[in-house]
Amino acid sequence: MSHDAIILGAGAAGLMAAISAGRRGRRVLVLDHAPEAGRKILISGGGRCNFTNLHCAPDRFLSANPHFARSALARYTQHDFVALVRKHGIAFHEKTLGQLFCDGSARAMVAMLLAECAAAGVELRLGARITGVERADGFRVSTERGDAAAPALILATGGLSIPKMGATGLAHDIARRFGLPLVAPRPGLVPLTFEGDPLALMRPLSGLALPAIARCGKRAFPEAMLFTHRGLSGPAILQVSSYWREGEAIALDLLPELDAAAALRERKRTRPRAEARTVLGELLPGRLAAALAEAHLPPRPMAELPDRALDGLAGLLKRWELRPAGTEGYAKAEVTLGGVDTAALSSRTMEARAVPGLFVIGEAVDVTGWLGGYNFQWAWSSGWVAGEAV
Repeated sequence: MSHDAIILGAGAAGLMAAISAGRRGRRVLVLDHAPEAGRKILISGGGRCNFTNLHCAPDRFLSANPHFARSALARYTQHDFVALVRKHGIAFHEKTLGQLFCDGSARAMVAMLLAECAAAGVELRLGARITGVERADGFRVSTERGDAAAPALILATGGLSIPKMGATGLAHDIARRFGLPLVAPRPGLVPLTFEGDPLALMRPLSGLALPAIARCGKRAFPEAMLFTHRGLSGPAILQVSSYWREGEAIALDLLPELDAAAALRERKRTRPRAEARTVLGELLPGRLAAALAEAHLPPRPMAELPDRALDGLAGLLKRWELRPAGTEGYAKAEVTLGGVDTAALSSRTMEARAVPGLFVIGEAVDVTGWLGGYNFQWAWSSGWVAGEAV
């Protein structure tokens, strides 16, 4: 065989696995149907690539086995990847909540990975659509640009999110073919949609953003939320979407830094003649205040509103419970939840327990990070440990 390992997918996880294996002297071939490497890297972070997070920890990843990611994240950390970025002289900055972004274009990140691949002797074959994968004395992969064989095969083709970028279910299909179980995939980090009265309120507010705390179950995320013509988006909403399940409610705190009941009662005392909707407009963006006032407040001055009415409004502002109708699906999802069941993989090497030589990494695995660089770190970490094992 002319190669020691074949990697399917030239994204973040696949390129990192290739670098790790190539540095160890392994003969590595990377195959991808796309015409260029790292396409999702290029669009990430608004084109600046939110490449990791300083606060990476296993509890910020979702999985049927919450402990699975611990080994890879500990063996190749966010600090290891930052050291690689510094080695290549790529300027970066910390945004909010530990998120690290390139100062310039995400193309610098792809160029860094490709330079490392070249230095490690990795062969990269792009525009090679995969037409078949067989296991016989190793693995044989057929493509429109010829066949290749190797004793090790690494699945790094990602999940189903953002199909316009070429995402497919190839890794899941191959995993099934070799008998690996899957946790049912679903869209993650995705805008939520609504119907009926909630949507009627939200649609005229499309484009309006404000700080909030979004909650689903025991999880709470204090970031921005955004009204859309179909419902809600923004970082806080994307975060809770990964925890939300059909039929459940989410709760929004629209005044995260304020005791709403005390603020309303104080204004009733100091400004009794002010109309209630005017006072509400001092606490919230004008369009949102008007919409909520129309739905929940009579057009009266503050002095005429009983305290119980103000307390009821405060309760709404601090815990606005909404029941989403669904999500905007894989087309708008940043990641795919679920994937190859971690019970079938070694947490130390990412190798399939029942299929020696087969590895699954990155988004194809049932490990999904929070918004803010966590999923890239999982790609780097899982790719690195697989490359160390082939």
